[in-house]
Amino acid sequence: MRGPDHILLVEDEDNIAIAVELLLVRAGYHVTRVATGCQALPNLRALIPALVILDVTLPEMSGYEICQQLRRDPDLGRTPVLIMSARTSPAEQRKAMAMGADAFLAKPFAATDLITAVHHLSKGTPHEH
Repeated sequence: MRGPDHILLVEDEDNIAIAVELLLVRAGYHVTRVATGCQALPNLRALIPALVILDVTLPEMSGYEICQQLRRDPDLGRTPVLIMSARTSPAEQRKAMAMGADAFLAKPFAATDLITAVHHLSKGTPHEH
């Protein structure tokens, strides 16, 4: 399903993915989840989501690599990207932004912070936590 409320979630940890998906569905979003880095770009091309949420540490390809490739793609380069990571140092946050992320959300995060960031990014208003 394509549309302004569709989100691609790239997260390999089931417990986190299930929690994020539940929160987003309750907030009115449609979510497609993939668990590996290599699944991200084909699904991005197929779905053209309003937002992609990337974990940093993924099997096969990191969230940073996915973000870089996304930014180089003429059809997908403007897709908003929210990076989630348990690596919360200022250096990690700067790296995420340098790789092309629109926002960074540190794990663990409050449900309201996730929903607020997703709402702003999917509507075209960058928001950072």
